[in-house]
Amino acid sequence: MTKNRLLLALLFTLPIACFSQSQAPDRQVASASAPAPTSDPSAPRSAAPNLTWRPASEHPFHVGAGDVLNITVWEEPQLTTKAVVRPDGFISMPLVDDVSVTGLTPEQIQVLLTERVGRIVKRPRVSVVVEEIHSRLVYITGEVQHPGAYPLIENINVAQLIARSGGPTEYAHKHKVFVLRQETRQKLKVDYENVLKGRNVEQNIALLPGDMVVIP
Repeated sequence: MTKNRLLLALLFTLPIACFSQSQAPDRQVASASAPAPTSDPSAPRSAAPNLTWRPASEHPFHVGAGDVLNITVWEEPQLTTKAVVRPDGFISMPLVDDVSVTGLTPEQIQVLLTERVGRIVKRPRVSVVVEEIHSRLVYITGEVQHPGAYPLIENINVAQLIARSGGPTEYAHKHKVFVLRQETRQKLKVDYENVLKGRNVEQNIALLPGDMVVIP
């Protein structure tokens, strides 16, 4: 009987041991393949996208008296026109009441006219282009290659206007340039020669509408 019991015990324990040994390698492989979590602060991280909004232009152009606007209404030729901004700030447009546009940007005028035209046309497509600028002019005269009036579309200083006008002539007194400021009735001295050398740069002032640069 004792031998029979021992034989039965061996028959039961042997398959269990074999089964345990066959499962052990699988558990070890699974454990080795699992990535270990890292807490290293020096590990590289993907940079966050730059979502900072920037305006299309920091100094948008504002329409004024005398400017010429080219107004186009898509597929509506009877409404397409050129309009001059009157001294009172209004423009005239066919089939639309007079519209005040002084001080507005072309984009703002486009929105305004779309609303007005939308009263008589379904879903109008309006575009506004400034064809001529007469409300914001600066002037340069004297010993310069191309004296005259120049539109002030964006910020411009004395040296930039002189460059735009072709530069001074050989007879110009570059130390005696000055600006006549219409707004304040001032005469502002500009030593253009020193400005070009990087000195007295504060004299290279930004010009305002109506300013006149004089090069003796």
